[in-house]
Amino acid sequence: MDWAEIEAVVYSEENHPRDILGPRVTEDGILIQAFFPGATRAAVHTIRDGKQTEMVCEDEAGFFAVLLPGKKIPSYTLIYWDGDGNQMEHYDPYAYPMQFTEQEQKQFENGICYSIYEKLGAHPVKIDGISGVYFAVWAPNAIRVSVVGDFNNWDGRAYQMNLLESGIYELFIPGVRAGDIYKYEIKAKGGLTYLKSDPYANAAQLRPNNASVVVDLGKYAWQDENWMKKRGVTQGDKAPISVYEVHLGSWKKPDDGREFYNYREIAPMLASYVKELGYTHVELMPVMEHPLDESWGYQVTGYYAPTARYGTPDDFRYFMDTMHQNDIGVILDWVPAHFPRDTFGLSAFDGTCLYEHFDPRQGSHPHWGTLIYNYGRPEVKNFLIANALFWAKEYHADGIRMDAISNAIYWQGDSSKGINEGALDFIKCMNSGLQKLHPSVMLIAEDSTNFPKVTAPVEYDGLGFDYKWDMGWMNDTLDYFRIHPYDRKFHYHKLSFSMMYFYNEHYLLPFSHDEVVHGKATILQKMWGEYDLKFQQAKTLYTYMYTHPGKKLNFMGNEIGQFREWDEEKECDWMLLDYPKHQDFHRFMKDLNHLYISEPAFFNGDYNSANFRWIEVEAVEERVYIYERMCGENHFIVVLNMSDAQYNDFEFGYDHYAVLHEVLSGERKEYGGYFEGSKEDIVAETTGYKWWKRKFKITIPALAAIIYKVEFLPEPKEIPLPMLDEASIDIDRKRLRAEHEN
Repeated sequence: MDWAEIEAVVYSEENHPRDILGPRVTEDGILIQAFFPGATRAAVHTIRDGKQTEMVCEDEAGFFAVLLPGKKIPSYTLIYWDGDGNQMEHYDPYAYPMQFTEQEQKQFENGICYSIYEKLGAHPVKIDGISGVYFAVWAPNAIRVSVVGDFNNWDGRAYQMNLLESGIYELFIPGVRAGDIYKYEIKAKGGLTYLKSDPYANAAQLRPNNASVVVDLGKYAWQDENWMKKRGVTQGDKAPISVYEVHLGSWKKPDDGREFYNYREIAPMLASYVKELGYTHVELMPVMEHPLDESWGYQVTGYYAPTARYGTPDDFRYFMDTMHQNDIGVILDWVPAHFPRDTFGLSAFDGTCLYEHFDPRQGSHPHWGTLIYNYGRPEVKNFLIANALFWAKEYHADGIRMDAISNAIYWQGDSSKGINEGALDFIKCMNSGLQKLHPSVMLIAEDSTNFPKVTAPVEYDGLGFDYKWDMGWMNDTLDYFRIHPYDRKFHYHKLSFSMMYFYNEHYLLPFSHDEVVHGKATILQKMWGEYDLKFQQAKTLYTYMYTHPGKKLNFMGNEIGQFREWDEEKECDWMLLDYPKHQDFHRFMKDLNHLYISEPAFFNGDYNSANFRWIEVEAVEERVYIYERMCGENHFIVVLNMSDAQYNDFEFGYDHYAVLHEVLSGERKEYGGYFEGSKEDIVAETTGYKWWKRKFKITIPALAAIIYKVEFLPEPKEIPLPMLDEASIDIDRKRLRAEHEN
């Protein structure tokens, strides 16, 4: 007997319990040792012969041993009696070998084991025909780690885990099954113990509880094969992408008193609505597990677990499946730039700064009160990269929108403090890995800075994102629409400035949740003017957005003309659709979306400068803008009047003989407008205008936008002027002189 090791087990300070617990072959037979805290008796039950052999108590704390004859370890169970005389029986967790390969451990240590989530966490498995759960957690600086749960009365002395060279603790526990709750009890240097949720858990309890839940992810049968096959085409940069941003908990609320709909309940409702409105995608505000509703999901504590607020992991898979079967992609909002300080989470996970940077100047966010990942540590980088891959593989995510990347790129999100090179390496590795393993998944960056090459390929020293939110366009545009129409001439180029830099990146135009909270007012409320004028201008705003190059994103509620700022505790104000103004606006948004997704000129060639041109961008006094979108022979002309004056004979030039067909204008009566003029086709005049060969003359209502489809016509034949010879000219001179003399 090694009494020092026995004491280490008894006092729960042993990080290699398999060295003493479990079976081993000795010269004298099969030695089996076990620790049952507080047990009064114990025995070994050998399966083959059914024999029960009493174990010897070596330590009154509950350490038992027995020597069985033979040279081959038999299949057996352990039986013990607690202080109340209750009998328990289970297979010996220390009789099973570790499940990690040396290669997996080395890859994890180097930050490149991108399937690490298949081993770390809690996984129902069968080993040697015995069902149980394999637990593994990275905690290299802990003195000891134990799995605790209802299955062992939350006693950290039982189920002490085995430490591997990689800093991973692991243990297979027979008899534990899906649905069981658990945590890790971590004894840190200094003797303090912490109860921690599993960083790689696939499910968690509903808040305020925070234990991890064992889940079997291998049972769901997907039905979205058709979507997955065509996704690479439907999500390319030549495809229409119109995103409806959603907070699942507040899009709609049940009317039966429950807080939330289940994923399965909301899926068909949302799919039907989004499809009807013409959106191609939904973007879900973070559905990863988080403790506080008011954080909207941006304070993540369970990166590998869809939140229990709306159901189980398979319920969420059903949600994703339903969306795909309705040809709707799903983008997941993902938060790798920071994490909360909750003691049950990643903070000081093994008693040290494990996931966060140890220097508070680099590991703590001064404004958010959160912690910043130590991206320079390979295992931390591996945790995040594997997580993005996990959502793509296990939940068929169609896109990953990376939140607040400037807070990763710059130390504490402050460009004056320099660039975090570890974060840049992490982002590049993540995007490269996703593009290699899941090439059809979109990668979207939320970045409010001018950091270069965000959407350039990694091999060209870019960050490798597919799209970047155009925060500059969003701010300039909303600022402009707040201004009185007369004063807009002093800010005329604020609306056109975006095209000066647009082709530097692949931009997505967002009106997100951030623009309708915290006293900023809703999109509709931001518009200048009184009630009717707000609707009028909002239609013009969205016309400008949907005809401007770049993919689109619109937050829920914007499409119904919501006046109330978004509140995560309340559903969208759907009752507004009982009112004509909101009905009309909603109809306009629907028709605008469908026009966008049906006409290649508005999406195929977003990032090719040859497919956009200004026709009028100097009408400062009139506050009129005219531009053309085109794709092959598919051409549209968009007219924006940002003044409060109607122009009845506004002229602009064109270089082809053509006819304009009005296809959409928010000022038409069917959309709640007041413009009752005809929709007659407008034919180009044969006279020129400025440097243009032809010109159009149109009527533009005040504060309005009009979209015209261009139909090219054959150039009219020029009627030649008669040519006069010299003799004719001389005769004419004589006639004029005679008339003068008379």
